[in-house]
Amino acid sequence: MHIPSPEELRSRRETLGLRQTEIARRAGISQSMVARIEAGSVDPRVSTLNKIIAVLNNAEPRKVTAGQIMHTPVLSVPPQASISQALELFEKNNVSQLPVIERGAPVGCVSESAIVKALGQQRLHPAHPVIVRDFIEPGFPTVPPDMDVETVINILQQNHAVLVTEGRLVKGVITKHDLITLIV
Repeated sequence: MHIPSPEELRSRRETLGLRQTEIARRAGISQSMVARIEAGSVDPRVSTLNKIIAVLNNAEPRKVTAGQIMHTPVLSVPPQASISQALELFEKNNVSQLPVIERGAPVGCVSESAIVKALGQQRLHPAHPVIVRDFIEPGFPTVPPDMDVETVINILQQNHAVLVTEGRLVKGVITKHDLITLIV
């Protein structure tokens, strides 16, 4: 177990923006005791030091994680779905792309732009059943639930969405809209 030096205690308190009086009040000790401990003029009891460390630990800003801001259920299509099913989901939910998920795991995404491109290349023929698998593009990036939100923000600068996965299974999704909602 690391026992912090008086300088480390003072530095951490100052980094957190706390005054000695606030540490003292929260720890149930006197301000003069905090000052003497930080000055190194007194060797505190372990119980007193533990109280101060607990106050400092509780004052740490809480890390916001992907698991806390993701939303569920994840709107998706399986690879064997028809393109018409995907198009219905696009229209009904006002989205332009969806993750393609098979047995809980992401396998790619399908987008309106890929379908429009196929129309332009005349790859869609009414006589042939057309399924999502024929239009799968690279999928959305994935992150674990404990990933910090700052990293998710950086990933979303280059992507429309991020899938939150545990192991191979999709647990939730985070979009740029979710982050805007979080800020507002």
